[in-house]
Amino acid sequence: MKSTFFSVAAFAAIAAAAPAKNSLLAIRQAAPAITDADILNYALTLEHLENRFYLEVLDKFSEGDFESAGFEAPFYANLKTVSKDEGAHVSFLTAGLKAAGATPVEECTYDFGLTDVKMAIATASILEGVGVSAYLGAAADIMSKNYLTAAGSILTVESRHSAYIRNALDVSPFPSPFDVPLSYNEVYTLAAPFIKSCPSSNPPLPVKAFPTLAASPENPKTINAGTKITLLTPDYTVKPADGQSPIYAAFITVTGPVFADATPVDGGFSVTVPTAPEGGAPVAGQSYVVLTGCNTTVTDETVAAGPAIIEVSP
Repeated sequence: MKSTFFSVAAFAAIAAAAPAKNSLLAIRQAAPAITDADILNYALTLEHLENRFYLEVLDKFSEGDFESAGFEAPFYANLKTVSKDEGAHVSFLTAGLKAAGATPVEECTYDFGLTDVKMAIATASILEGVGVSAYLGAAADIMSKNYLTAAGSILTVESRHSAYIRNALDVSPFPSPFDVPLSYNEVYTLAAPFIKSCPSSNPPLPVKAFPTLAASPENPKTINAGTKITLLTPDYTVKPADGQSPIYAAFITVTGPVFADATPVDGGFSVTVPTAPEGGAPVAGQSYVVLTGCNTTVTDETVAAGPAIIEVSP
């Protein structure tokens, strides 16, 4: 079993340099020197994934399969519209990159593990939620006002997709007054398990995947603030570099991370879902949690594993 060691001293130095209070301008600290073309190709990478996902779902399952799974006829028709939207996003971003003289990434090869309709729509809900968080997290780095407006126009559509699909799954379509921004690497960590290979001609993206963190299937079906859950670290362990400093679970929100102690257990960590401080965005809906040795800030330098996705009831 592999071990992931991280330097608590380094975390402490980064935390000391961080502002005492979170601000909307300093919540997510992304990798430096990323260009608008990088961001558009990052978005295109995600749109390719979503586009191919819906095409495979609609090819594999018929309208009758959806009805047998408990989804009414309008849902199947609307899912076709969602699929067309994703295809339009791919075409739009591809054209924009070409117009800017940049090389757009091409579609990769994926494995979505589609076994049944309900699993497919649960995956769709997760992908749409991650898509919203991806665009929201990248927005502050976009230099061009035209590109920012274009990205915003896609973000709002992805958010409507997410709400519609969540409602079809009988979970709150709008569980929080705030959506969650994620960094490039956090998003890529969630997308990477679906990506099996990409064309060698694709321009490289300035992203990396963190070690996988997963919610235990044995967690309670309904999770609220105060619920104890288990986060799994499959095939590796997370340990502080000095062997004794604490490890924390950081639940990402737009007003800053909300921290909880992470207690080592067999195969991972036990965590109690925290309540956000007064005035902060709640930990609710499709929530994201990372492991870290720092309890004051979350950056790509302080993340040891994750994010894992947890559905927290409002």
